[in-house]
Amino acid sequence: MSAGKIVLTVLFVVLCIALVIMVLIQKGKSAGLTGSIAGGGADTFWGQNKSRSFEGKIDFATKAAAGAFLVLALLLNVVK
Repeated sequence: MSAGKIVLTVLFVVLCIALVIMVLIQKGKSAGLTGSIAGGGADTFWGQNKSRSFEGKIDFATKAAAGAFLVLALLLNVVK
């Protein structure tokens, strides 16, 4: 096993653990009955400023980690 593959594998495992933690930290996105009665939540102050909140940052970090997960998985399959 080459040093590059060992480094990629360790990075992959750390990324997997981080991704699991980020998914478990997030709250559910289902609004339930009250969200559909109110006409959605995009027009509220919370909907407009969600990206500045902790939940918005975790959501973005999860998407970035998922993209990095896919790239690393492909790299690990290519590197021999």
